[in-house]
Amino acid sequence: MIRSVLDPAGPQAGHIAALWWFVLWVSVAILTLVTLALLLALFRSAARSSGSTAVTTPEPAPDRRAGIIVGVCVAATCIILIVFLTASVVTGHRMAQLASDQGVTIKLTGYRWWWKVEYSDPEPAKTVITANEIHIPIGRPVLINTYSQDVIHSFWIPALQGKRDLIPGNPSAIWLQADQPGVFEGQCAEFCGFQHAHMRLVLVAESQEQFQAWLDAQRQPARSPANSTAERGQKIFVSGPCALCHSIRGTDANGHVAPDLTHLAGRLKIAAGTLPNTPGHLAGWIIDSQHIKPGNAMPPTSLSAEDLQALLAYLGGLA
Repeated sequence: MIRSVLDPAGPQAGHIAALWWFVLWVSVAILTLVTLALLLALFRSAARSSGSTAVTTPEPAPDRRAGIIVGVCVAATCIILIVFLTASVVTGHRMAQLASDQGVTIKLTGYRWWWKVEYSDPEPAKTVITANEIHIPIGRPVLINTYSQDVIHSFWIPALQGKRDLIPGNPSAIWLQADQPGVFEGQCAEFCGFQHAHMRLVLVAESQEQFQAWLDAQRQPARSPANSTAERGQKIFVSGPCALCHSIRGTDANGHVAPDLTHLAGRLKIAAGTLPNTPGHLAGWIIDSQHIKPGNAMPPTSLSAEDLQALLAYLGGLA
């Protein structure tokens, strides 16, 4: 999983990385010159001290060269700052050139502490809603319209783009593009409360064919239970407290305050990137999510061992 800003996989991240390396090497060069000048001054001072006598000498006249050197250094500093400013403005301009009407459009909403991902479509029946996982085709611009449901969040996929703040009541947008397939880790980059560090997401960049197949699969309602155990698990989910917050398309579960679980089994992680999507981790999350992610909105659940296994069988079939 790639998450480094210095390992760019898209044009915008490439511009950011180029600016970072440029500033770094110029700074290293300046530090080297300043260090050499300091060592030279110390060496000359030591040489003068070793060759001095007890005879009192008059104060030397001000060295005109010192004034010239200071002036040159000040001018060089101003020029370097102007160069940095110009490079930053040029980078920002290049990053904004990706905008295109031919890309994929995604609506991303930040909650404490998870992400709602929506692929809109002119036909409402084809709208796809998922959580904490974004899929995009490689080589195509993607427009992400960002919203916040509660506090200020910040969307950041380091390997693909810079940060975009999500401010309540102030929708914004950001373009990104992946030029190579892979799984890229993102996170909220603005402190948003107790579980800010566990508000992560995953972006999967894949071929156009794979992306379209994934999108078509996500448009389908949830699979029917595969056996009697899973069928029992569906009844537990729909008739219990889970359905008050979560939704599963094709069932009576229509909650809208927590992640949509229609295709939960196909996701790489659960709990907004906190845990791998395995039956064991899912069981621990269902029973006592507060122990794993204190402060989240999901209360502990009291289930017998048999009911828990049935629920896991049902949720494990929602691919």
